[in-house]
This record gives sequence, structure tokens and C-alpha cells, in this order.
Amino acid sequence: MGDELGLDLEELKQLQSVAKRPRVISLLSSEIFRLEKLSNEATAQVKPVPIPTPAKVNYAVLGSFSWDQDFEKVKIYLSLEGVDQEKVEADFKEMSIDIKIHDVQGKNYRFVVPKLNKEIVPEKCKVLVKPTRIVLTLVKASKGNWLDLHFKEDKLKPNLEKDNKDPMAGIMDLMKNMYEEGDEEMKKTIAKAWTDARSGKTADPMKSFR
Repeated sequence: MGDELGLDLEELKQLQSVAKRPRVISLLSSEIFRLEKLSNEATAQVKPVPIPTPAKVNYAVLGSFSWDQDFEKVKIYLSLEGVDQEKVEADFKEMSIDIKIHDVQGKNYRFVVPKLNKEIVPEKCKVLVKPTRIVLTLVKASKGNWLDLHFKEDKLKPNLEKDNKDPMAGIMDLMKNMYEEGDEEMKKTIAKAWTDARSGKTADPMKSFR
């Protein structure tokens, strides 16, 4: 509307500049005045709407939990009273979960597993609020047993990149991990194999385990 009024005003002023008869000039002046008033009113009504800045939400971390599983599902139990189901925000992804609980006696809580042990099916996972706790049900993408809730690197898996650079590097890393996690008898056997390999008695430190 503002653009149309501007164009009308411009054209009327052009006509006024070439008009000669007093009555025509008067009519044009009256119309110009009316349109200028409308234009000013339209401009006054259009005010920029301030964009509200979202308030920063602070969360207390829910670090205490328990969990159990069967071959198909994992259940996580968060102990927290006074939770409203409508105020729980759950973000399930294939390898992570992020649970936000708002307005529990004036506080907000958050439970996050940034990397799960294995993949889940996000659309089948759910949250159930009970009087004294929250139950998270995660549906496994593949049936089986999880050794832990969180993802952990396999310490006994050789580093393939190192193996490509040095054929013995992967074996040494494997022996080191076995030594750190083994019992006394295992440590003695590994120490002997290591000593023999360094002294040149054997070129293969894994020979003692075959």
C-alpha cells in the first residue's frame, strides 16, 4: 500500500506542476494533501517488531542412574521425583541420547550419553515418567548383549594404521594391553617373551602364546 501511495503522490505532483486552471490546481492540492496524510499514518503504524532473545536455560547434570537390558532393549532408570511428563524433552539418535527435564521444583535437569555402546532405533525409543523416577527404553538396532552403556574402544583390537607402518607395532600394542589387564602369570609370560624378542632369542614375541 505504501508503494502505491507514493506512486500516486508522485504522479499528482507532476500534474500539479503543469496544471494552469486554479480549480484543477486546487483539486490536485487537496488530493495530494489527503494522500500525504494517509502515507504518514501508514508509516507510523509499521513499527519494527523486536525479536525476543531466548533466555539461557541452565541444567543440573543427572549423573546417577542405573540400567539393565535384554537382547532387544536397554532400560535406563533416572531417580527424580516431581517430574511432569509434558516437560520432558527427549532427543534419541542412533548413537546418542539427550534427555532434558524442565521445571522440577524450580530446577532443570539433563541426562546425556554422547556415544552409546551400540546403535539404537530412535523412533522406537520412549520415555516413561513414574512418581519417583524416569524410565528410558532404548530399542537396540541389532539384538545382543551390551558390555556397557557407553561406547568404549576395544583395547585388544590392533591399530591397523600402525601395523601398516611397522609390522611389529600392532603386536607390541597388543602385548602391552594384555600385560596391563592380565594376571601375574600372564605378566610373567609376556615379560619373558618381550625380553627374548629384544635379546634376539626370538623374532616373534607372540611365540610363547602359541
